[in-house]
Amino acid sequence: MTVHQAIASPGCGCDSQDMLQSLISIDEALARIVAHTAPVGRTEAVSLDRAFGRILAQPVRSRSMAPAFDNAAMDGYAIATSALTGAGPWVLPVVARVPAGQAVTIPVAGAVAARIFTGASIPCGADAVVMQEDVLRDGDVIHLSRRPEPGLNIRRAGSDMTKGATVLDKGRKLGPREIAACAAAGAGILRVRRRLRVALLVTGDEVRSAGGAREAAQIWDVNTPMLTASLASVGVEIIASAHGVDSLAGLVDQLGDMAAQADLVITTGGISVGEEDHVKPTVTALGGEVLFSGVAIKPGKPVSVGRIGKAYWLGLPGNPVSAFVTWQVFGMALIRTLTGEGTGGPTRRHVVTASAIRRKPGRCELRPATLAGFDAHGREIVSFEDATDSARVGLLSLADGLMFLSADAESLPAGALVEFQPFCQS
Repeated sequence: MTVHQAIASPGCGCDSQDMLQSLISIDEALARIVAHTAPVGRTEAVSLDRAFGRILAQPVRSRSMAPAFDNAAMDGYAIATSALTGAGPWVLPVVARVPAGQAVTIPVAGAVAARIFTGASIPCGADAVVMQEDVLRDGDVIHLSRRPEPGLNIRRAGSDMTKGATVLDKGRKLGPREIAACAAAGAGILRVRRRLRVALLVTGDEVRSAGGAREAAQIWDVNTPMLTASLASVGVEIIASAHGVDSLAGLVDQLGDMAAQADLVITTGGISVGEEDHVKPTVTALGGEVLFSGVAIKPGKPVSVGRIGKAYWLGLPGNPVSAFVTWQVFGMALIRTLTGEGTGGPTRRHVVTASAIRRKPGRCELRPATLAGFDAHGREIVSFEDATDSARVGLLSLADGLMFLSADAESLPAGALVEFQPFCQS
């Protein structure tokens, strides 16, 4: 198998010489999102049990050492290793029983042992815990045949966290692992950013609710449930969801009302240059600002980002596959900047192609692909369809992410290195 060099061209080749001057590269579009957007300003205090999915507005610092005291790492017997004289074996009377959560009152002084359980405080004088499987218990004594090292099976106070140490920085999204760290730090109340308020407007006179009645020239609405689910997974507050009116006057009223209430307005469709594409003229009529409109990608070239008053605007294509692809790349980037999430998005990585590719060059192609194991060199393999078909929504459920094909690549052999971005799962 031939090893090909990693993709090195900036923007995945989207800004090559034959691109139309009005289109910008993926990297330039993402850079504009970062440069021209800012997190929502308001914050709020929430209890730890309500913090899942929120974004920290302040660092979390440990309120005490963790663990707060020396404790047993397992069930066994606490002893003083210095009291073991001679070559052994040793017979030690058991003088105390120390369960977790109870204060220790009896010291381990001399050649004696204390029965101890996982998490229990180490008695004064003890410096090792011998696991129960390594001793023979006979009534009130234990028989020990091997000398333990000092510190054996003891979790030292502060070995996990020191008092005042920063456990999580601001901008961290709170998942199960982060919440566990907050709990260990004693942080029961957290200062987080307010949930992002999002409004969704899906245009197209031809779309009808999924499963409902439709006429011969009408289609079921994919974008509303798809984007509603996507927004729910990132923890925003959907304040409005509507079917857009396919007229300039109607959209001015709808978009204007949404922008007055939301932090972010998402539209689908109506952003190309056809006679029935009214969304961009509506943004202009409302005095909006367009940060970019048109990216050198396939699918999803018309994707747009701007502002309408105080609200940001994300214009996605109407085709569901194009809408999903551009949401994954640009929508998620916009959500991260507006929520102040500092952990970044999904990292592109290199994978190898399962089969050869022939395509029309000109734009960077974001092709849905499925992870299909590893090759003999331990590199991930991706499988994919022969072409990106914006009408085949069913294929999205089989894909794991997007394969980035450089704009100038007309053909690639099987085993070629390409960039891959996994779909956002949270």
